[in-house]
Amino acid sequence: MAQQTILQKLEILADAAKYDASCASSGTAKKNSLGGKGIGSTEGMGICHAYAPDGRCISLFKILLTNHCVFDCHYCVNRKSSNVARARFTPQEVVDLTLAFYRRNYIEGLFLSSGIVKNSNHTMEQIVEVARILREEHDFRGYIHLKTIPEADAEIVHQAGLYADRVSINVELPTDSGLTRLAPDKDARQIEGAMGKVKADLAEAKDAHKRFKHAPRFAPAGQSTQMIVGADAATDADIVGKASRLYDNFRLRRVYYSAFSPIPDASAVLPLKRPPLIREHRLYQSDWLMRFYGYKPAEVMQATEADGNLPLDIDPKLAWALKFREQFPVDVNRSTKEQLLRVPGLGVKAVGKILASRRHRALRLDDVALLTQSITKVRPFICTVDWRPVMLTDRADLRSLLAPKAEQLELFAA
Repeated sequence: MAQQTILQKLEILADAAKYDASCASSGTAKKNSLGGKGIGSTEGMGICHAYAPDGRCISLFKILLTNHCVFDCHYCVNRKSSNVARARFTPQEVVDLTLAFYRRNYIEGLFLSSGIVKNSNHTMEQIVEVARILREEHDFRGYIHLKTIPEADAEIVHQAGLYADRVSINVELPTDSGLTRLAPDKDARQIEGAMGKVKADLAEAKDAHKRFKHAPRFAPAGQSTQMIVGADAATDADIVGKASRLYDNFRLRRVYYSAFSPIPDASAVLPLKRPPLIREHRLYQSDWLMRFYGYKPAEVMQATEADGNLPLDIDPKLAWALKFREQFPVDVNRSTKEQLLRVPGLGVKAVGKILASRRHRALRLDDVALLTQSITKVRPFICTVDWRPVMLTDRADLRSLLAPKAEQLELFAA
């Protein structure tokens, strides 16, 4: 077999990494190489491919160490029974590529995952070695996100956290039954056990920093996970419930959702087509409601339809408001922050501005219009000094009035 070039390996392993969605560099400690010390930065701007919650565009070198794998997960393009081109980097090759791309301002960090080659411990040691070389031999101060392997020894995973800004372990699927059916080599209890160990390590490191100024840092950007949507029969209600439990039990920074994508030589147990991408988007919106708008998981589940899935034509916040119209309208001049955050069309920043503005004068509808992208969406759910929706809130056709209108885009529009 002919020896593969670095470029050929890069083409195979960068493409194989595209299925992992948990790729963002927010929340880590700020580091840079000002003053001539070290190389890299977690603050720079480059050719960007992902977005942080604060809106920054960030670029990460997203790669697999190898796409060889001893596991046979039905949904994975890299499973051992899959007929795909295989490649494998050495740790030093990943290091050299990362540094070369950083010096050319292509990237500001590394996202490294891998298939399981030989065994979990061997693969995890190779992943950790990449981070070790970057940090210790090159004083690399850019962002590093390592995808860890739950089957690996806890001490090796701990070493990953000492070098990485963020670590993550994929729960893969929303239900234990789905994981058993589609990933027979993986165990839900083992995955959650590994996440629990990382949570404990994070808490221990945080406590050590309070007592000792130079205590070793451990994954300052926390841990995250990813769930595949649409590969099994799990509903959005199942997914929301699972995400909520993961946030509560393991204090995750993010749960990422990845719509199942049909793969070459797909297993017969998988769906023939992918779910609508808008479903993935609705799940992210529901995630935002729980994290920033004060919704409880049960309330988000109440926004689902009879089949347990969130509506695709309207966002979850509007779906909830339409189901619980007795909660509206709310008075923007008197209602609490929690009540205002339930108004469709009002975001966290808009609510903050309303609370600040109403201290000085009573707000009118035109004032609220300046704070939102669509006053049409807001009007049925609020009162101001010059506006009351009267019967508008209870109209039977309100959903159709507020749902985004489908439109055909012009192919050759100017």
